[in-house]
Amino acid sequence: MTSTFALVQDGRRAVRQGPAALAHRQRQRLAAMVDFARARSPYYRELYRTLPERVEDPALLPVTRKETLMARFDDWVTDPEATLDRVRDFIADPERVGERFLGRYLVSTTSGTTGHRGVFLLDDRAAAVVRALSLRAARRTLTPSRTARMLVHRMRSAQVVATSGHLAAYAVIARSRAAGHLHARGSRVLSVHSPLPELVDELNRYRPVLLGGYATVIALLAGEQLAGRLHIAPAVVSLVAEGLGDREHQRVRSAFGAHVVDTYACNESLALGYSCPLGWLHTHSDWLILEPVDADHRPVPPGQESFTVLLTSLGRWAQPILRYDLGDSLLSRPDPCPCGDPLPAVKVRGRAADLLFFPRRDGGTVRIVPMAFETLLESVADIDLFQIVQTTPTTLRVRIRPAAGADQGRLWNAVRTGLATLLTDHQTDQVRIERAQEPPEQSPGGKYRVVIPCP
Repeated sequence: MTSTFALVQDGRRAVRQGPAALAHRQRQRLAAMVDFARARSPYYRELYRTLPERVEDPALLPVTRKETLMARFDDWVTDPEATLDRVRDFIADPERVGERFLGRYLVSTTSGTTGHRGVFLLDDRAAAVVRALSLRAARRTLTPSRTARMLVHRMRSAQVVATSGHLAAYAVIARSRAAGHLHARGSRVLSVHSPLPELVDELNRYRPVLLGGYATVIALLAGEQLAGRLHIAPAVVSLVAEGLGDREHQRVRSAFGAHVVDTYACNESLALGYSCPLGWLHTHSDWLILEPVDADHRPVPPGQESFTVLLTSLGRWAQPILRYDLGDSLLSRPDPCPCGDPLPAVKVRGRAADLLFFPRRDGGTVRIVPMAFETLLESVADIDLFQIVQTTPTTLRVRIRPAAGADQGRLWNAVRTGLATLLTDHQTDQVRIERAQEPPEQSPGGKYRVVIPCP
């Protein structure tokens, strides 16, 4: 297996050599990945049976989707031992987060933001690619002065993520700790489910020099810092999973006086891109292909927002991700970015998550991030699809499509109890939780929005 060091060196050469070298690696790796998928995945062997012998153009490939790949999981994976039944047994145990499935895979699950759950396997070779791309992003972020400041404070980091289940951010942290890449004494993992005052108290005690987490949670913490309740001075703030508007982004920078970096990632590709000082995300085009397209999967030109984007990952071998409908709306920069980074620059238009506002029992207002609701319902067994709609400031309407054979009475009791507990923990107990008779509803574009705030 190629080492992380060798991958880093190759990436540096490609960036120095410019767009032509990046495009060459992209074509060669695409051809190799298509060959590998045909040889090792029954699903892709069937899907690609009429394609040319060598494929260097992703537009020749059929579009794939999460729901289809999950339905064909055992045929999709390239390891016949990694069956869906076995991986489901593995992820059913939350104590096994970060362990190696079958002794060779990191397992992560999606939070269901498109309404369909996904289960993803990362082999050691793919993990080395992710580390190399993460180091590329870090090299752009960590100037000598920031690095020195972080070393003085012993690299203390705090990550605010969902800690229930095998969601990617937590699974990666747990795996890094188990492998010795991240020392438990030098890092804290805080739950996104925790009420805001508890997060503030924890951070005030720990005083991290690196703060990371879901963007909307970091925005809430910025408000606490500006209000004088939070007192930390991180050198770097890293935003993941969701987008923030320019105004909120500036507010985070002002609150913490820190360098703020956006990281573009997903379960399907744990390192898609990183932000530059001009607010663009530079994508790792030597290891992935992003095709902005319209609703009919036709190419959208640079400078125009896409309906969705098709992702081809050139560094995932256990589960090839080829021309996969990711669901993000992208705006591609039509010219080279003035920051000087030769990697393609994009802005994500379709991942911003809206906060939900509720009345507090003391007369104020409490804000809760959608991820808290999403990960809560992800932990409830026997839900095939769900959707939470805030119809009024004090009403949540819950739409559920139960799994086949589920005890619907027991299922609803678990959902209602979990939501009531979450709301009570956040000091709001005036919210009515309704059981909807209608199933989760699709948007006009065919997507499911899992959490829909009150307008």
